Amino acid sequence: MTISRVAVLGSGSWGTALADLLARNGHDVQLWTWSSALADEIGDAGRNEVFLPGIELSPELTVTADISAALEASDFVVSVSPSHRVRSVIEAASSFVPRRAVLISASKGFELDTDLRMTQVIGEVLGEEAAGSSVVLSGPSFATELARRLPTAVTLASHDPDNAERVQRLFQNEHFRLYTQSDVIGTEVGGSLKNVMAIAAGISDGLGLGSNARAALLTRGLAEMSRLAERLGGQAATLSGLAGMGDLVLTCTGDLSRNRRVGLALGAGRSLDEVLAEMTAVAEGVRTTRAAHELAVDLGVEMPIVEAVYSVLYEGVDPVEGLTRLMSRVPRPERWS
Repeated sequence: MTISRVAVLGSGSWGTALADLLARNGHDVQLWTWSSALADEIGDAGRNEVFLPGIELSPELTVTADISAALEASDFVVSVSPSHRVRSVIEAASSFVPRRAVLISASKGFELDTDLRMTQVIGEVLGEEAAGSSVVLSGPSFATELARRLPTAVTLASHDPDNAERVQRLFQNEHFRLYTQSDVIGTEVGGSLKNVMAIAAGISDGLGLGSNARAALLTRGLAEMSRLAERLGGQAATLSGLAGMGDLVLTCTGDLSRNRRVGLALGAGRSLDEVLAEMTAVAEGVRTTRAAHELAVDLGVEMPIVEAVYSVLYEGVDPVEGLTRLMSRVPRPERWS
């Protein structure tokens, strides 16, 4: 096996889990965190108790708050900050990223105000060549389960098949399986919108609306995800795979889903501010809902579930009324041939 030097930019639960996996695969891994105190804490304890509690990390993993040191001589750079911080982190990294390094985008969401996908943000900062050769890592994957070395499968999407295969070899092991494909847009849209659908599913479950309602939300949610992906230039077929349906099912039904927990709390009558104040990690779906709503309006894409979640999060609509609006829409055929 070829040993690679890898910089992982972002020490949240997902970044820490990926860095630990790569270190256990035998690579030279530098996990960068914005906080020197957190870097010292992780280094001393061998655990990231803030974002990935109870998980013993590889003793070979190096943690640093020095972004230039983390990036020095890197063969691969994994961008895994929350979506609203990706631009600032990549800007801070831009002077130190080696030209030969392969960029791996593992963040899910759209950038607020610009509504850009993460590879588009990377392209604006590092140039279109870097974005075009980058690789998107997405799919159904709870960080805690990956860190516990439970079976996980994800998608790698890139316009550069050679880079996709290199990243596949970098991560692949007996419990982490990666499939390659070329639809970057569809993969990023799926990874972003499934968090919005998870909030909707959580609200439904929090209101006690039952399994029938959850199944309907997942199915129609997938249709909305596919419509937006196609409108942006992606492929609907991608949304039927790991990056779409797989991630959607996991995030809408799994107990470890932060976005589903937000929805559950809202359905139980709690306020959004109260719910978010209690969370250490980021629930990406809250911000993504706003960006997805803006995209749907700007592009003329019908996305009633996104609209309903937006009305609850940003317009003060009661969750019961929000979901009632969905059920009260004018009847229409699912498909007709």
